[in-house]
Amino acid sequence: MKRLVVLTGAGMSAESGLKTFREMGGLWEEYAVADVATPEAWERDPKLVLRFYNERRKALFDARPNAGHLELADLEKTFDVRIITQNVDDLHERAGSSHVLHLHGELKKARSTVYPFQIYDLPGWELNWGDTCEKGSQLRPHIVWFGEPVPMLEKAIGEVEHADLFVIIGTSMQVYPAAGLIDYVPQKAPVYLIDPNETALGYNRRVTFIRMKASEGVKELARIVKGDWVLDQ
Repeated sequence: MKRLVVLTGAGMSAESGLKTFREMGGLWEEYAVADVATPEAWERDPKLVLRFYNERRKALFDARPNAGHLELADLEKTFDVRIITQNVDDLHERAGSSHVLHLHGELKKARSTVYPFQIYDLPGWELNWGDTCEKGSQLRPHIVWFGEPVPMLEKAIGEVEHADLFVIIGTSMQVYPAAGLIDYVPQKAPVYLIDPNETALGYNRRVTFIRMKASEGVKELARIVKGDWVLDQ
């Protein structure tokens, strides 16, 4: 079974009603990144950071997977699908995808500020000041903030290195280290990029662009790759 590795960004979940950070109307117009998404912000005003992620989490509890998420899950009938996502939502999992790797953390989880390997599932959308781990240290969002290392990067590279097909959905490919994953795609593997916006890729390889939003774009991708897969049999 061919391995289809997919890198998803904020555009993947936009049609589910979750705001993107960088597009017009995105979250950075309401909050400065330095105030809510850095270790320094946590040190300076943890209650503001907690409030910001509580708002995001509440929106996520109300969101549902869109047709793009569902189509990716359905592709598991034909391919060994491995999803690497920059998103912190759980919409891929709720759509039924079996293999999802979160590069930037998970919104519905919290971790200890002193013991980072103590990670907890949150039962609801609120995480408040005074909520502690079993050893008594304050819990923080289980999110990789700007300036922090990306613990799952090496595992993501391992997935990409074994790709038979590589698909990019809903990301500008401007944020590193995630954008650098394309450097590890085998030269023989076809690369597809699904996004309605113009995306400047400075890579010396052929990329098939599908200028659509995620829901329609993944449907078109499925039509293309399923046809190619049948021809290869």
